[in-house]
Amino acid sequence: MIGAAGEETTVGGSVHRFDIAYIYAISAVAALGGLLFGYDWVVIGGAKPFYEKFFGLTDPSQQGWAMSCALVGCLMGAMVSGALSDRFGRKRLLITAAMLFAVSSIGTARASSFAVFVPWRIMGGFAIGMASSLSPMYIAEVAPAQFRGKLVSLNQLTIVIGILLAQLVNWMIAKPVPADATALQILQSWNGQIGWRWMFGVTAIPSVLFFIAMSVVPESPRWLAKNGAPQRAQRVLSRIGGDEYGAQALSEIETTIAQDAGRMDMRALLDRRMLKVLSLGVVLAVLQQWCGINVIFNYAEEVFSAAGYKVSDILFNIVVTGAVNLIFTFVAIGLVDRYGRRLLMLIGSAGLAVIYTCLGALYHAHSRGVHMLVLVVAAIGCYAMSLAPVTWVVISEIFPNRIRGAAISVAVTALWIASFILTYTFPLFNHSLGAAKTFWIYAGICVAGFIFIKAGLPETKGKTLEQIESLLGLSR
Repeated sequence: MIGAAGEETTVGGSVHRFDIAYIYAISAVAALGGLLFGYDWVVIGGAKPFYEKFFGLTDPSQQGWAMSCALVGCLMGAMVSGALSDRFGRKRLLITAAMLFAVSSIGTARASSFAVFVPWRIMGGFAIGMASSLSPMYIAEVAPAQFRGKLVSLNQLTIVIGILLAQLVNWMIAKPVPADATALQILQSWNGQIGWRWMFGVTAIPSVLFFIAMSVVPESPRWLAKNGAPQRAQRVLSRIGGDEYGAQALSEIETTIAQDAGRMDMRALLDRRMLKVLSLGVVLAVLQQWCGINVIFNYAEEVFSAAGYKVSDILFNIVVTGAVNLIFTFVAIGLVDRYGRRLLMLIGSAGLAVIYTCLGALYHAHSRGVHMLVLVVAAIGCYAMSLAPVTWVVISEIFPNRIRGAAISVAVTALWIASFILTYTFPLFNHSLGAAKTFWIYAGICVAGFIFIKAGLPETKGKTLEQIESLLGLSR
C-alpha cells in the first residue's frame, strides 16, 4: 500500500512504513556526485578536437595522455576514499569532492598550456575517484533492502545524465565547423580558442549545487553505528522507516560490527573468505571498463570518423548516444530489483560480445553509414541496462559493514586502473591494429566476463546488507 507519506513493506515479519520521498531525496543528493562524475568524465570527448589543436597534440601518446591523465587522479581518489571515509564519514568526503570538482573545472578552463592542463585534469579525476566510491556506498548504506538496487542504480542514472548533459553542452557551445576546415582554421576559430574552455568551466555550476545539497543530508547510519554514535544512527534509520524499523536495522548492524570488533580493515581484507569476495568485486569492476564501452564516449571522434562521419555530424551523434544511454538506464532501474543483478550482468556481457563482433566485422569491411551508428547505439543501450549500473550495485552491497569503505576503495581503485589502461591503449590499438581488431579484443573480454559471472556471481536482490554478508559466508 502506498500513501502520501510512504510505502508499507513487510521486512522480517514486521510491517514498516518507509518514507519514500525522504529516501529518494537523500539518495538523489548523494547521486549528484555521479552526475559530476559523468559530466567531468565525458566533457573532454567533445572538447578533444579543439584543445588538441590549441595545445598542438599530434602524437598518439600525447593524445592518449591528455584523455587518460584524469584517471591518475581517479586512481588516487579511489585509493584514499575508503580509509578517509571510514575515519571522517561519507558525508564530509562527498562535500570535499564537490569542492574539488568546482576548483578543478575552473582551473582546466583557464589552462594556458598543456603542462598546466594536465594537473587540473588530475585534480578533477581525484574528485571523480572519490565520488565514484562514496556516492554508491552512501546510498547502499541508507537504502532499505527492497529498494537498494533501484536507489544505487540512481547513482548510475545521474552519471548518465551527467554524460548527456556534457554532450548537450558541448554540442550547444561548439559553433558549426565547415567539413573542409583545416587544422589551422579550427585552431583559430572560436571553438579552438574559447569554446573548449567553456565546456570544462560550466562544471562549476552543478559542483556548487552538490556542495550545498550535500551539507544538509544526514551521515550514513552504518558509519555512525560503526563509529560510536548509535543514537544518531537510529534517528536516521527511524526517519527512513519508522521507530520499529530503526531499532531492528540498528540491531542487525551492531551485531555484524560486534562480530569483528577490534579488527583492522586492511588486515581483514587479507582474510581467505574476504579475498574471495574482494576478487569478485575487483573482477566485475575491471570488466565494466574492459568491456570497452567507454572508448565510444571518450574517443567518439575516432569511432565515428572511422564510420565516415564529419565533425558536425559527430557532435550530434554523441548526443544521440547519450540519450540512448539515459533511456536504457531507466530500463535497468525498472529491472534490477525485479529480475536481479546476475541475469542483467549475463545479458549485458553476452550482448556486448555479439555487438562488438559485428561492429568489428563491419569496420574490417570498411563499411560506412547509419548502420554503424545503430550498432554503437545498441552497444550503449546494452551496457546502460546491465554492466554500467549493476556493477555499482553489486560492489556497493557485497562487502561487510566493518570493511565496506576499504573494500569498495580497493574495487574502485581496480576499476580506475582498468579504465586508465583502456583509455590510454585505445589510440595505440586503433593506430596499430585498426578499429576492427580492437573491437574484437573487447568482444573476447566480454565472453570471458560472461563465463566468470555465470560461475561466480550469486544473486543478492531483496536481501539486507547483513543478510548478504551471511550469504557470502562472511559472518562470524
